Amino acid sequence: MKTSTRPESPVALVTGASGDFGRELAVQLDALGCRVAVHYNRSKEPAEEVAALLHNDSCVVGGDVASWEAVQDLYEQVRAALGPLDVLVNNGAIRRDSLMAMQDPAEWKSVIDTNLVGTFHTSRVALPHMLKQRWGRIINIVSPSGLIATAGQTAYSASKAGVIGMTRTLAAECGKRGVTVNALSPGFMITGMTHNLPENVKAGIRDKTPIPRFGTTQEVAQGIGFFLDNDFMTGQVISIDGGVSIT
Repeated sequence: MKTSTRPESPVALVTGASGDFGRELAVQLDALGCRVAVHYNRSKEPAEEVAALLHNDSCVVGGDVASWEAVQDLYEQVRAALGPLDVLVNNGAIRRDSLMAMQDPAEWKSVIDTNLVGTFHTSRVALPHMLKQRWGRIINIVSPSGLIATAGQTAYSASKAGVIGMTRTLAAECGKRGVTVNALSPGFMITGMTHNLPENVKAGIRDKTPIPRFGTTQEVAQGIGFFLDNDFMTGQVISIDGGVSIT
């Protein structure tokens, strides 16, 4: 069954691109020839700073991925500025850690709404064009917490495990039309989401990692190119995590 080839200058959306890892993902996609839509939820100025680093055409779009209406609107912003999406990187996420017995149900739900439901929203809005043109890439950023138990992270772990399940099933739905769906699982990196963890927690994570150090955003984000270039890989979770997911 014939599928299309990769567009010469694909349009890519990176959600949560105003953060440390999202910035590096946008930079890597730009270097690979993509025209990148830099997404933010609340922090527009950092997103504009990311866009200023890019060499190809780009745009900055805002919206809460937990809202279907907001996602429809941001997709229209991207389409007006750059064209319909060819590549979607679902990187936007929040973490609200707590033992379940003491966690506010509203906080637990907010993590699921952003990380899991938000991934559905952005994928749902991007898929029709990808399926029609018979080429597309959906890359979901997950976590070792979706693969192994981490006390105090039932919400985050459930959201990322759910995204992994969605990744595999959506890959089965889309493969015949040239759309691949994969997941990238970074190891522990010092980013805006993790820098405020207690030092003893950081040391405990480092000590359990076969490569006993924290990863850099650059070395993890470099994996994005493999997802773009490989037409025969789908439904997979690729871990660039120093080996923590095998411990």
